[in-house]
Amino acid sequence: MSSQVSTSRGLLPPGKLGTYESPHVWPLSAPTGQPEAGRGDDQDVRLLSAAWNQDCGCFAAGTSNGFRIFNCEPFKETFRRDLKSGGFGIVEMLFRCNILALVGGGSNVQYPPNKVMIWDDHQSRCIGEFAFRSDVRAVKLAKDYIVIVLERKIYVYNFTDLKLLYQIDTLSNPKGLCCLSHHSNTSVLACPGVHQGHVRVEHFGLKMTKTIPAHDSHISCMALTMDGLLLATASTKGTLIRIFNTMDGTRLQEVRRGLDKAEIYSIALSPNVQWLAVSSDKGTVHIFSLRVRVAGEDASNEQRTLEGPRMDHQNSSSSIDPLVQTNTGSNASSSLSFMRGILPKYFSSEWSFAQFHLPEVTRYIVAFGAQNTVMMVGLDGRTSAT
Repeated sequence: MSSQVSTSRGLLPPGKLGTYESPHVWPLSAPTGQPEAGRGDDQDVRLLSAAWNQDCGCFAAGTSNGFRIFNCEPFKETFRRDLKSGGFGIVEMLFRCNILALVGGGSNVQYPPNKVMIWDDHQSRCIGEFAFRSDVRAVKLAKDYIVIVLERKIYVYNFTDLKLLYQIDTLSNPKGLCCLSHHSNTSVLACPGVHQGHVRVEHFGLKMTKTIPAHDSHISCMALTMDGLLLATASTKGTLIRIFNTMDGTRLQEVRRGLDKAEIYSIALSPNVQWLAVSSDKGTVHIFSLRVRVAGEDASNEQRTLEGPRMDHQNSSSSIDPLVQTNTGSNASSSLSFMRGILPKYFSSEWSFAQFHLPEVTRYIVAFGAQNTVMMVGLDGRTSAT
């Protein structure tokens, strides 16, 4: 598998970029065939994708004729760009700055699904383009990295000069599963491994790779905490969600969504690492209490911030120990759980303590907002906060 990268002058490091908090000061005109700002007729517009930004303060929607950016709290559309020639199946934000990663989707013929465009909306132009021989499954952005996911390989590029840093082989990954940490002291990537049910964790700063045998079946969904110290995974069975220590691969907790097989749409870990949310094709969002959390965090002020506990001895697999403590929350369990080890494992499972019911026909992604609110976005265009 090979790739081609083209760049243009003016690429800035993420720390020097504008933000979506003041979209009205940006230029609203664009060259012919490029994204154009405006509010056209929505009657024939189809929603192709929806994705949270890194702190879940807003989300991007890829449509059949462009993309739109929405703020979560308060909920409002903050910006849109419409195309005459098609839309985008992948729109990835970098927090609230003016850089986005775009991949064509729907009837878009100008930007095919095997190309990634790094779009600077402040300058209204493309500042970099990646071309591959196969379709792009996902794109993830961090302050230092651009991560592009193909079905069997992941490419990691330096954000500043777009130079290739790493190539990672994976098992077949049609869903483009991959997640990144977004913490000033850690650089962690998690993706499917080369064996069924395994997750590969890359600690870039430590130059350390850890393989976690998470499930017997294929991995269906995964999520990292902001600092990358904890990983939550689900398999294609969709019955169990497991939480792991990414430093040494230890399984820290296991919770049960249900007994019947389900497709897990999304997993979210709250910023204070007290709660876990899971959405699935059963039309239900389950909320679990986590028994592990990052020590020293204050649930009232960690939201929307990259600040967090410092890792002092990162060369040791036990360096996470002082950062993890027991949470006092409690999930539901069977009245027969005291017979653990005698009855089947089902009877000793931890169950969700809260559930939200949604239409089963719609795919929902879930995230945590301020003050322990749960936010949901459906690919039918619905949004909800509880």
